[in-house]
Amino acid sequence: MGYALDFGWLDDAILLIANGAAMTMFLIAVSAVAGTVLSILGAAGRRSRHAVIRQAIAAYVEFVRNTPFLVQLFFIYFGLPSLGIRLDPVVAAILAMTLNMTAYTTEIVGAGLDAVPKGQKEAALALGLRPRQVFIKIVLPQALKVIYPALTSQIVIMMLESAVVSQIAVRELTYEADMLQARTFRAFETYFIVTLVYLAMSIGLRRLLVAGGNRLLSGGVS
Repeated sequence: MGYALDFGWLDDAILLIANGAAMTMFLIAVSAVAGTVLSILGAAGRRSRHAVIRQAIAAYVEFVRNTPFLVQLFFIYFGLPSLGIRLDPVVAAILAMTLNMTAYTTEIVGAGLDAVPKGQKEAALALGLRPRQVFIKIVLPQALKVIYPALTSQIVIMMLESAVVSQIAVRELTYEADMLQARTFRAFETYFIVTLVYLAMSIGLRRLLVAGGNRLLSGGVS
């Protein structure tokens, strides 16, 4: 028996899909900014003269990168209440996404920091700049330019992985898709449309990040 496509339900579902997409973009916007800032601190910490700081950050990075994101999310949302810490689903999702992204981008930023010639840092110190000024004004801008394409890709990947947070009832795009297909019994059409929305969001987000990078970082990025 053939399968008859039916998209008649889509008119009533557009608002739900749009709201889900908006929540997905909100989650990645917050977690990307927070994760990038924390990863800069983490990458700097991994190059600290203090062994305890280096080892603590290295352990955190290895722990997060070698455990499933879903398990991390469940630990935060379902596990922490056992310790008396209860988080709103959206807050738990942002926290899990931020911690996960920080671990991956710490390594990316670190590679950028290592790519900056040591001679430039030594020259800046010789001119009387303090180490913090050298890092912020000399090293970091060059490192960000080097790693920006990789950072952009990681943000897009994290946006796609945010579909997992539907498991704790965050009303993002995948959650809304699950609700729609349960209501309409049109699983093929529902997930086909949502797949196209994710594709459009990925392409749009990448282009937005590249355009922003071209403005913020001299010389442009690809």
